[in-house]
Amino acid sequence: MAKAQDLRTMSVDQLDEELVKLKKQQFNMRFQKATGQLDNTAQVRQVRRDIARIRTVATAKRAEAPTKA
Repeated sequence: MAKAQDLRTMSVDQLDEELVKLKKQQFNMRFQKATGQLDNTAQVRQVRRDIARIRTVATAKRAEAPTKA
């Protein structure tokens, strides 16, 4: 996944789209893990951290938006 610096160049709408995509991926991986079909269990952790990273950057962008307007 992208690093925080790459995420900062994205718009808030793009971040929201990426967040939805990762949440769907996390949901599917949760079921795969429960049924024993998930091969790379470390990917669950990576997706969770990517979601947190996107939320952090999006919150920061939303907070600074009114000051620039």
